[in-house]
Amino acid sequence: MSEKAYEAVEIARKTGKITKGTNEVTKAIEKEKAKLVVIAKDVSPPEILMHIPLLAKEKGIVVVEVDKKDDLGAAAGLKVGTASVAIIKEGDAKDLLRELGVK
Repeated sequence: MSEKAYEAVEIARKTGKITKGTNEVTKAIEKEKAKLVVIAKDVSPPEILMHIPLLAKEKGIVVVEVDKKDDLGAAAGLKVGTASVAIIKEGDAKDLLRELGVK
């Protein structure tokens, strides 16, 4: 599932639209613009991301957890790691999002 999430972020970055970072992802969820949210497990302290799964569940947005923030950052086109990414417009990643449970 992690590999599909990384791939979806990468494809959406190239052909759609993503937002990176916990603050931007939180805003995208609150405005119900996020189609899929991907968060990293290795974020320290974990409190940084604790609100995201709850908020996303409340809004009916799928959250996928991946192992490494560095890999997530790379998929998002960054040279550094990122704690979270939201896919706003899926672009060519539509089928992958469907496989990850996005309606």
